[in-house]
Amino acid sequence: MKRMRISQQTIVFALFLLLFGGFAMLLPGFAQVDNLLTLVQNVAILGILGLGMATVVIGRGIDISMIAALAVPSGLLLQLVQNGHSLPSACLIALALSLVFGAVNGWLIAYAEVPSLFTTLASGLFLAGLGQAFFFQLEVVQWPAALDSLAWLGRGTLAGVPMPVVMFGLSAAAMAFFLRRMRAGAFIYAMGDNPNAARATGLPTRPMVVLEYVLAALIGVFAGMVMAASVSSMPTRIFNSTMIYDVVLVVVLGGIGLAGGRGGVLNVVIGTLLIGTLLNGMTILDLSYSLQNIIKGVVLLAAILIDSFLNPRNEETAQQGDI
Repeated sequence: MKRMRISQQTIVFALFLLLFGGFAMLLPGFAQVDNLLTLVQNVAILGILGLGMATVVIGRGIDISMIAALAVPSGLLLQLVQNGHSLPSACLIALALSLVFGAVNGWLIAYAEVPSLFTTLASGLFLAGLGQAFFFQLEVVQWPAALDSLAWLGRGTLAGVPMPVVMFGLSAAAMAFFLRRMRAGAFIYAMGDNPNAARATGLPTRPMVVLEYVLAALIGVFAGMVMAASVSSMPTRIFNSTMIYDVVLVVVLGGIGLAGGRGGVLNVVIGTLLIGTLLNGMTILDLSYSLQNIIKGVVLLAAILIDSFLNPRNEETAQQGDI
């Protein structure tokens, strides 16, 4: 199985190199430095969200509410500051909303045993509706000047690297440390690999599931702040976009098995590079939005089929009914 994982990761990386090389040779302007910096900057948010999704998928779940977790708490922070609230109180309220949202997701999945697919579908719709009905005055919340002390999250460069890319790199390093060096990360892998065995050995599986979804929600609001700072606004209806499918593409195409217990941060990085190259190439080719969605749908379906072949669902997974 270790050889199989390395093989899958190697294949995905080879596909990235092949696609990147093909675009560099065939598409005018693709290999220019400015375009490459734009490429990685545009997919940095996907990469950050992919880290949160990867943590949940490794633990044998899925979270399709991440776009709502990106848009609503960060948009609420911008709206509160616009309305005259102090920056510390606005940050505290947005952070509390994100924590409660993640904890409710985790509790419903771990203790009420509602499948994660249906839980996060319902909770994402609820949070998005809550924001539209009660939190936001306009569909696009502008970045207020009082928040400029946090603008460095998504603006400017560090040694020539755009700050969203730097934030993605820092997030990836922190998540790699969590998954590979901390006991909680080892617990998540153990739960994903065999939840029944993890429970039998005394691991706190239910609290760990709650932790997974709290982390996903916190990563979502962080990605939202980086995005809002980079574009000076938060388009709150982004939850109606196909962005969540791009996040799933990053995770699955990167080689993280939906059966759980497999993959890591490097897979997210590779998946982000591959999806970023694909999206940038389609943009240069001036393909229509509908055609881009068709291509992404075919790629996602192919990635899921390949994942099912390389990481087949075992008996424990079938009994678990996790998603």
